[in-house]
Amino acid sequence: MQIRKEQIENFNQQRLRTHQENWDFFQNQLVKRGLDCSAILKQIQNLQIAIPSWALGAGGTRFGRFSFGGEPCNLEQKIDDVGLLHALTQSAGAISLHIPWDIPKDELAIKQQAAELGILFDAVNSNTFQDQDKQKHSYKFGSLCHTNRAVRQQAIEHNIEVIKYGEAIGSKSLTIWLADGTSFPGQHNFRKAFQNTQDSLKEIYQHMPSDWKMFIEYKPFEPNFYSMVIPDWGTSLMLAEGCGEKAYTLIDLGHHLPNTNIEQIVSILMMKGKLGGFHFNDSKYSDDDLTCGAIKPYQLFLIFNELVDGMENNEAANPTLAWMIDASHNLKDPLEDLMQSLEAIREAFAKALLVDRAALSIAQMENDVAQCQEIIQQAYRTDVRPLLVEARRLSGGAIDPIEFFRQHAVRKQLIRDRGENVVATGL
Repeated sequence: MQIRKEQIENFNQQRLRTHQENWDFFQNQLVKRGLDCSAILKQIQNLQIAIPSWALGAGGTRFGRFSFGGEPCNLEQKIDDVGLLHALTQSAGAISLHIPWDIPKDELAIKQQAAELGILFDAVNSNTFQDQDKQKHSYKFGSLCHTNRAVRQQAIEHNIEVIKYGEAIGSKSLTIWLADGTSFPGQHNFRKAFQNTQDSLKEIYQHMPSDWKMFIEYKPFEPNFYSMVIPDWGTSLMLAEGCGEKAYTLIDLGHHLPNTNIEQIVSILMMKGKLGGFHFNDSKYSDDDLTCGAIKPYQLFLIFNELVDGMENNEAANPTLAWMIDASHNLKDPLEDLMQSLEAIREAFAKALLVDRAALSIAQMENDVAQCQEIIQQAYRTDVRPLLVEARRLSGGAIDPIEFFRQHAVRKQLIRDRGENVVATGL
């Protein structure tokens, strides 16, 4: 289904007066603080977050999966769902595909469908953490790191195939996440596993178009709990530097041990010009894949504080970052959950834009720790919701996307069109 522009306009009209009062008050606050409201508003409007194709259905856990009904059964329906999200939020202007879950049957038709909805194609993602039908070699004991050259070659060829699919639809980047690792001491020769991975990545890198980027993801554990071949950002950075200037580290917020200082990682990678992008989610323990900002909203703000600082002081010419949500929707409606994540990301970004960086720099140079905290928390405590609503409204989105979604019974319409007992492809 598609949401008509007139539906959103009618919905907004009923809420415009209350919003205008909130917006006027907010603007006055910013003016008193010497901030350029129109410039900040434009930056919020320009922030677009990619939606991964696999986040549009019910993810489940290893113990069970519970459908929401109306899940997208093919790539075309997934693109429609992202179009629906983008129409309501005006901040979900891209989709990230997972191969082989989302192999397009007609690349031209897929590109046309996405263009009509205002959707671009973000990074394409390879899959060597599962064995596929008719696959000759198994990845049970690894893929790019495997001791058997034939298994490594199969994984390399899969990634090259993913690049070709990406080229056909207009993507410009490849994301590689490996489940490679060990469950028992002595299972791997760590050095050989790392070297095999580096050599495999180099071979894939050589097949990338000149205007493409490679994003190398890391994870400290799961599915292997003794060791992972790429367990942290340092290992990812070494592999990226070993490949070349078009290879970067990708940060998934859930891929860290509890209490890891992710904002410091962000700062250093940007200083090195090697931060490729983000997978946004939240967690209580580690890779919980929860709604962004649901557990640690202050940490999300601190991460964006470093991102904004890095973008404003980009001596290393770190490239434009790729933003994507990576979550698993086990309890909430996936579309509502994604709308909440989009809002949390924009909120953290907006608050980071309010930090008085000149005053913060002075306080840091004078080692005035209390003043540093005051400056940071003044921005964090600011209610930026009127700013987010105005940015969305000016772009043509709904003042309250979730309220619109529920008022117009969108999930019920999707169930009516697609069925109750359907499973999103790849899940």
